[in-house]
Order: sequence, then C-alpha cells, then structure tokens
Amino acid sequence: MVVKGITKRWLLNSLGVILILIVALVFSLSYAIQNYIYYGIQQAINGRAGELTNVFSDYGQRSSQDFLTAARNYVENFPNKESMELMVFNSEGHIITTSIGFAPDQSQPMPDYQQALADANGYGTWTGRLTSGEKVMAVTRVIQNDAGSVVGGVRYVVSLEEADKQIGMVVGILILAGVVILLFISTSSYYFMKSILTPIKEIGATARRIAQGDFKARIEKSNDDEIGQLCDTINDMAVELGAAEKMKNDFISSVSHELRTPLTAIKGWAETMQGGGMDDETFDKGMSVIIRESERLSGIVEELLDFSRMQSGRMTLTMDKIDILAELGEAVYMFSERAKSEHKYLLYEEPRMLSPVLGDINRLRQGFVNILDNALKYTDEGGTISVVASEENGYIRVAISDNGCGIPPEHLPNVKKKFYKANQTVRGSGIGLALADEIMRLHSGSLEIESHENVGTVVTIRIPAFLEKAPDAAQDTERISE
Repeated sequence: MVVKGITKRWLLNSLGVILILIVALVFSLSYAIQNYIYYGIQQAINGRAGELTNVFSDYGQRSSQDFLTAARNYVENFPNKESMELMVFNSEGHIITTSIGFAPDQSQPMPDYQQALADANGYGTWTGRLTSGEKVMAVTRVIQNDAGSVVGGVRYVVSLEEADKQIGMVVGILILAGVVILLFISTSSYYFMKSILTPIKEIGATARRIAQGDFKARIEKSNDDEIGQLCDTINDMAVELGAAEKMKNDFISSVSHELRTPLTAIKGWAETMQGGGMDDETFDKGMSVIIRESERLSGIVEELLDFSRMQSGRMTLTMDKIDILAELGEAVYMFSERAKSEHKYLLYEEPRMLSPVLGDINRLRQGFVNILDNALKYTDEGGTISVVASEENGYIRVAISDNGCGIPPEHLPNVKKKFYKANQTVRGSGIGLALADEIMRLHSGSLEIESHENVGTVVTIRIPAFLEKAPDAAQDTERISE
C-alpha cells in the first residue's frame, strides 16, 4: 500500500515509533514499580519472620505442643494484625489458629509451606490468589527441633489488593503522562509539519506556473532557512529561465531576419533576371548579389549547425600541429576587403615567429572569423580594428581590439552566453562569441572580453603552445569534446 502525503507518512512512521516507545516505557516502569513495591512488602514480611529465630530459639529440644502454646501466645500479642494475617500450623501442616480469629480454609493450597519444608533455612515465599480471589503474598517459617523434625510453623499473609491499587494509580498516571506527551508531540509536530508543507505547496504551485511559461512568478520567502534558500533558488531559476526565454525569442527573431535578408535579395534578383531584358552589367551585378547572399546564407546555416553540435556535445576537433599565424593571417585577409568597403581600418601586426599550436585548423579559423566579424559590426565608419599576436608563458595570445561602441557593464557578463545580444540593432544571431568561446575551451584555451562603453572592446584569446618535448601531445590526432 502506498501512503500519499508527507503528513500521513510521518504519522505512520514517527508517531508510530513514539507510541511504541511510550507503551514500552509505561510497561517497563509499571513492572519496575510493581517489583519495587512487592519487594518492599516481602522484605517487611521477611523481617517479621526473622523474629521467630529469637522467639523460638530454645525450642530445639522441646515438644510440638510447647511450640504451639508459645505460637498462640505470639499470635495473640502480634502487633501488626491490621496489616497482615498470622497463621500457626502444627507439625502435620494443619492451621490451628489465625490472627483474624476465623476458622481457616483448610482447602487453601500453601505452596510456600512446601517450599519452606524443602528449604534448609525453613523459609518459603508465595505470591498468588486465594480461593476467594484475593491476591496475597505469603511467607512461611517452619520451626524444627534438634533432631530435624518439624514442630510447627508460622505463616504471614499480606493482602496485595491495596498495593495493586497503588500500582494501578501509578500506571494510570504514567499512561496519562504518556498520552499528554504523545498529544504534545503530535500537536507540535503538526504545526512544524504545517510550517514545512505550506511553503512546499506554495513552491509547487509556483513551480507549475513557471513550468507553464509564467517566468514572472515568484515565491515569497518567509524564513531564512533551507526552505527559504530553496525559494531563492527557484526565484533565481525563474529569472534565468525568463532571461533564457527572452534570449531564445530574440535569437529566433534575429536569425529569422538574418535568413530573410539574403533570401529576399536572392529572390528579388532571380525574378529580375528571369524576366530578361537586362544588359550584361546588370546581369553580372545580379549574379554577384545572388552568389554573395548565398554564401552569407550558407554561413548562417553552418553557424547554426555548429551551434547545434556544440549544444549536443557532438563538435569534433581534428587535431594537428598548425601554424596559428598563417590561420590568423588568413582570417584577417578575409575581412580586409570588407573593412575597406565599410571605410574602416583593419590593422594586423604580424610577429616574426610564434610556436605552433595543437588544434583544429578549421575551428580555430572559425573562432578568429567570429571575433573579427563582431569587431567590424560594432565599429563605426572610420573606426579601427587591431589584431596583435604574441607568445607568453607557454601560451599563444591573440588580442583583437576595436574602438567601437563598447559593451555596457550590465551586458558584459552575458555576452558569451548563447542567444545573447547586447545591441539588438546590429545584425547577427547572437551565437558567434558563444561558439568562439566553446572552440577555445575545446583547445584548452580561453576567451576573455574587456570592454568600456563608447571606448571600445578587446577580445583576448589564449591557446597553449605546442611543445616538441611533449610526445604524447604530438601523437594525438583527434579529440572529441565532452
């Protein structure tokens, strides 16, 4: 059977265990108290029975008749008649007199008498019920002469009814205390569980709203405890999901625009050329536009495919020892004509020599291209983009800087995140830097961005230099990203 609900499970588990412990404790204490009271009664009776040693100390050589006479006198003068019954029996074990003055019930079994006969000291003890149903404790002391014959005995009988009443009262008090404790624990635990379950229910309801797309939903934190921390975490998650959702929507909108622009140009020129009647110059111009926009469209699609591979961890690197200066120079050359056409200055200070790196030639070039493309997009006409390469502390360092619009401080921590665009007015998918950052990470390198608004931006990448003394690295041919 499956028990639903934390409260029900707690009632079955915790309270059940507590109830068992309380019951066990009550029974244990009751048993201990009963034994304590019974032991005290037994000790009191044994004390009285011990007096017989002094009273009948000189009867070792006398007859049973003398003993019975003396025993009757002992009964008549017994000071504790109100608290216990005293019986005297002869050598045959028959009761001949009692302290209560009534004829004894000769059919009443006396296990304590039989025990006393078998005991070396002549003592016997029995606890049980009389034929009348009364619960008693009996102690028997038999007197023997020097020859070892029984001349008689005395039996002390104490009713346990009053003692059992006291024990019952104590047990009742213990049970009442146990019930009070159980009620107290149940009540306090109920409010404690309520203090936990109520915010959990609120958290569940808010989480469902977030799951349904309401990223503005928030949980009001009432206490600064573990549940309060959970509330903060879920609220932070909602903020992050909302931001991710916004970036996703912006990404879809941006990509849609990026795809629509070249498609519109291609379609427009294709329709124009299909109509005919144009001169060769116009035809060549149209074909150039179609080719250029097709390449642009292909680049966008390839970027999206690379991003998909990055997200799924399927981006593959074909590692080889490469001349990073050659690849960097190739990327700069690709953007030199674009920079001229946009009236911007692209400066590249090529060093004499740098150590090779172990990397994927196509991916590294793609990273350079993405960074250079961003620098050109965010640099105004007449601006300057500088590319500087150097080697320091076992790393190849490439710094690409511009004097463009810069990145506002509030946007700077997020620019390497997927879908994120600090400036929505500039074309682009928002995944270029994210892709470049992932490429550098796969090469055990790094990509760092430093920017000041209206001053410019510096993107610095570091890639470990390939050392000839590392034979293991030279033998690697391929690595797959995590």
